[in-house]
Amino acid sequence: MQNLNFPTYSFRLKNSENNTHIFDVIRKKFVVLQPEEWVRQHCVQYLIHQKNYPISLINVEKVVLINGLKKRYDIVVFNPDGSLALVVECKAPKVKITQAAFDQIARYNLTLKAPYLMVTNGLNHYFCTMNHNLESFEFLESLPNYNTKQI
Repeated sequence: MQNLNFPTYSFRLKNSENNTHIFDVIRKKFVVLQPEEWVRQHCVQYLIHQKNYPISLINVEKVVLINGLKKRYDIVVFNPDGSLALVVECKAPKVKITQAAFDQIARYNLTLKAPYLMVTNGLNHYFCTMNHNLESFEFLESLPNYNTKQI
């Protein structure tokens, strides 16, 4: 897999059934290593080690109902009170981050109502904060670090 624009992390890898698998510390299992998964696992490590988010507040690859349709989010981070703090959309490194990627995460977030969003392809990272009343967002230089209050 290619180098990404994240710090270097140590991953548990194994080969099985002619595929490479990577251990997901959130799901606590090995998953097939695809380009998007490579980005997702780096992003999880970034949230844990650089932004200090507790593993217990991070959720990966779950289905959510959006306007009656089943959609899958890549990563969400919860606040200690159970409300959503952050939604992350991961793309494979070869996928350019376009307005369509922001539209996708913004549509999800109309239902989810997280105050922070991140879109990354592992090479380029975009962060924003949401104003749900105005249905607008503002780009940020980075995500806030975790603290014991809501982010």
